[in-house]
Amino acid sequence: VAANTKARRLLRHSPPHYAAGVGPAALNITHLFDCEITDILDISSTTDDQTRAFRAHHSDDVLFGTLIEPRQPPASSKRRELAAENVPVLDALAADDPTMRKTIACAKRLRDESINVMIVGETGVGKERLAQALHKASNRAGNPFIAVNCAAIPESLIESELFGYEPGAFTGARAKRMKGLIQQSDGGTLFLDEIGDMPVHLQTRLLRVLSEKEVLPLGAERPVPVDLRVVSATHRDVRQLLEDGSFREDLYYRLNGASLALPPLRDRADKQFVIRQVFNAVRGECRTARIRGDAMSALLAYSWPGNIRELHNALRFALATRADDQFITVDDLPDDCVHGIDCSAVDVKPAAPLGDSAGALYQLLRKHNWNITSVSKVLGVSRPTVYRRMREQQIVQPNLRG
Repeated sequence: VAANTKARRLLRHSPPHYAAGVGPAALNITHLFDCEITDILDISSTTDDQTRAFRAHHSDDVLFGTLIEPRQPPASSKRRELAAENVPVLDALAADDPTMRKTIACAKRLRDESINVMIVGETGVGKERLAQALHKASNRAGNPFIAVNCAAIPESLIESELFGYEPGAFTGARAKRMKGLIQQSDGGTLFLDEIGDMPVHLQTRLLRVLSEKEVLPLGAERPVPVDLRVVSATHRDVRQLLEDGSFREDLYYRLNGASLALPPLRDRADKQFVIRQVFNAVRGECRTARIRGDAMSALLAYSWPGNIRELHNALRFALATRADDQFITVDDLPDDCVHGIDCSAVDVKPAAPLGDSAGALYQLLRKHNWNITSVSKVLGVSRPTVYRRMREQQIVQPNLRG
């Protein structure tokens, strides 16, 4: 019907799509953005502010869109069929980040399947939390979720911990039989964190467990059948490990029936959602504590090399050392979070009105890459209020200039 400057530029840079045997085909909106049609259809029902982030295919731009309902909407049965299925335990992992929505959509489809899943991502991005959510959302939720950190268990103990042993199987073994972690996860999910650090000789034994669906405890004469689904995770480049010979290729393909990728916190379009979610989780009895605008701006501007794990630590530190009982300010944050960041221009409380200074609002808009939704949330006002103040102060978005 209509297109603004940004949309025309997007259409101009989009490569043509072709239908088999008939030449150029109609351009679908999913050809423009990294999304599925259900991501568009459920905007109104699953987002608080009626907007959602979409990453453009031809660039790294993240655009925010809203859904205008047609005058004659499709039949409710058809919309239910097209709308994304709500799985609260998985949906709670993200807001409007395109990469996370794609990962969660895939996790929903995989949750009841028997294939093994490998989760990849940097240290601290929440791989175990996704594994737990996948388990809780599955038909195995009533059975155990057993987590094993392959990098944390000493190599001399990992074999007995995983496979268990019979009485007297080795020096120092207990007098009673010990059921290993693999057997403990029977009927449930076995989560192998940092799988890239598993010793090669144990990879061979694990491969046998996965192929035969049975485990042989140390010292036992007969194997024990097990029904398990394995979810593994790693921050390492597994392809490089395969080339180096430190990870078995046949085991990799057994474990990687499907892959789920988690983006680093610095790249997430829903960073503020993650900050508030972590804050709600760590503040415990400090239910009246709030994050003031200057602190939120610093948290949003920081690159978070340690990802969500570092965010947990930073917010715990701020809660423990804050000078104000009600607000966490930029002065309460760890030095790493505010190094090189000037937050003096955005020292506002969440519910404070916008000031008269055009400079303060302009700086805040720049810090948030002109994302009006993020700015409105930081200031605790509506998006129309931000737009109104921009008009009053003659601030024009870069894509609308000229």
